[in-house]
Amino acid sequence: MVFSIIVIILTVLYIAVLELSKNILLGWAIGILAAIAMLVARTMLIKRDSYNIKSTIIMWIIFVAILACNYVLTAPPYKNVPAVANKNPDVTDVVSVEQGDLTGVYNEDHSVKVYAGIPYAKAPVGELRFKEPQPAESWDGVRECDEFGPMAMQARTNPLYDSLSHILGWHDYRVTFGDEYLEAMSEDCLYLNVFAPEEASDEPLPVIFYVHGGSLSTGQSSYTEYRGEDLAKRGVIVVNFAYRLNVFGYYAADDLKDESVNGTTGNYGLLDQIAALQWVYDNIEAFGGDPNQITIAGESAGSSSVNAMCVSPLTDGLFNYAIAESSGILARKPFHTFRDYSEAVKEGDTVRKEFGVTSSDELRDIPAEELVKTASDQSAMTVDGYAITEQPYLTYEKGQNHEKALLNGFNAKESDAFLLTTKATKENYEKLLAEDLYSYAGDMAKVVPADSPQRDQHFIVDAMGDAKGALNISYSAIWFSYSHYLWNNYLVEQGVPTYEYYFTKTNDSLSNYHAGELPYAYGNLWRHPGLYSDEDYALSDTMQQYWVNFAKTGNPNGDGLPTWEMRDENQSKLLQLDTDIKMIEDPNSELYKIIDKYQATFN
Repeated sequence: MVFSIIVIILTVLYIAVLELSKNILLGWAIGILAAIAMLVARTMLIKRDSYNIKSTIIMWIIFVAILACNYVLTAPPYKNVPAVANKNPDVTDVVSVEQGDLTGVYNEDHSVKVYAGIPYAKAPVGELRFKEPQPAESWDGVRECDEFGPMAMQARTNPLYDSLSHILGWHDYRVTFGDEYLEAMSEDCLYLNVFAPEEASDEPLPVIFYVHGGSLSTGQSSYTEYRGEDLAKRGVIVVNFAYRLNVFGYYAADDLKDESVNGTTGNYGLLDQIAALQWVYDNIEAFGGDPNQITIAGESAGSSSVNAMCVSPLTDGLFNYAIAESSGILARKPFHTFRDYSEAVKEGDTVRKEFGVTSSDELRDIPAEELVKTASDQSAMTVDGYAITEQPYLTYEKGQNHEKALLNGFNAKESDAFLLTTKATKENYEKLLAEDLYSYAGDMAKVVPADSPQRDQHFIVDAMGDAKGALNISYSAIWFSYSHYLWNNYLVEQGVPTYEYYFTKTNDSLSNYHAGELPYAYGNLWRHPGLYSDEDYALSDTMQQYWVNFAKTGNPNGDGLPTWEMRDENQSKLLQLDTDIKMIEDPNSELYKIIDKYQATFN
């Protein structure tokens, strides 16, 4: 009996590992058959009076060997993610773009048409690695755009660990048959997706052009949290896309600058984003969109990228408004996603030394699967003289930025997940702050003391009661909300409409941590049944309408919505997005004064 119980328990655990690892269902069958074979073999050995320690050891060795081989041989295949969740979706009418004819697919209730995996530039492979994106090639016949293109090259998390993170972190893991695969990944990744309402409009529709986040190192356009189906139902067209990441997107070297006809290097991912925006401007009318009413949007590194597009001379005239969530690059010395050219080139030197080559051209011969493993830091844009011609804050000081209105903001607990493994104590608190604020760490510690008994109402977040809580508060301001403080101040000086939010809503998933607002703003709470309440859905409905109104008019306000006051010289409050939506004082205003002092040391 004990033997049988152990076999059954181990088999159940093994099946769970196969499920979490996304192994194909054949692996389940083989695992179960192996367990049955173990039980049958033991019974037969007992009947023959041959059951002993030696036979038991042999049986277990064979059993474990079969399970191990089965785990490897039934590993999940790689495939592109379907454009919609419904099986066998209906196909749309043919749409004609510059490169050729294409079709998309309908979502389940036929309310939205999704055109996924449309190439917006030529594959950046071979000689085109580390070069500006080239125009997409034409195709013959009708292209079926019914699945997302592969995600850009990036470090891939083991699927078992990824599943565990969704159980322990997002709390949204579900056992689903049909998802036994891993998303395809390729250097050939320059594809975009269009979400359009099914019903035709008498007038061209405004467009939301979304740039995904991921520290310029990870991310994919298929991610459920910013798919555009629900926003499209409200009368806008949503576009998102993949772009080159990490070493493929942000590697910089002088020899590449010399070979470029535009004298550029280090911003290939940003140039991909701009190429995608240009493609949308040139082709969106075919989907019912208005090329003269484009809003660029992004979160985290995507928001930093939006900030970069606002200053790039290459985007002038390609968009109207900007939506920026949880990041920017307007500090004199940005804390992330932006670096000096000298720093970019130095990291480029590291890459060549790492792979034992002397030129960037030799790096083109390194397989993408190997190059992506670089240990160097390739997660930042730079001033290349082409896509970005000067430090972004200088462009804003001159009033030469492009956005005609801004919707932007941040979440209550922006930094908490990034500092999860950081051990903070009263003794090392200032030292940790000094890693980014140097001599001004002591000043910050006076504003947010390490021994604060709790995060008080001034910060409008939950009590922590230790130095770790204080560190989270400080770094949420340093890394994330400070850039929005600067962005709003510049636009107020310029007389450009700007609206700032503060997302504090708690829930059973990502809550109000970094990226927690995404499924609310883009209408994807329904993809996580059981994790969100009626209050969450009500907030999401309001946020979606704010976002859509803004894309239509440059003003988020509308009938039935709580008033979102525009920032001006006399109005510096934020709109708190929670069960109760109201204007409040910025909880980090005193922290910004310290960061201002630190930033003033850079000319």
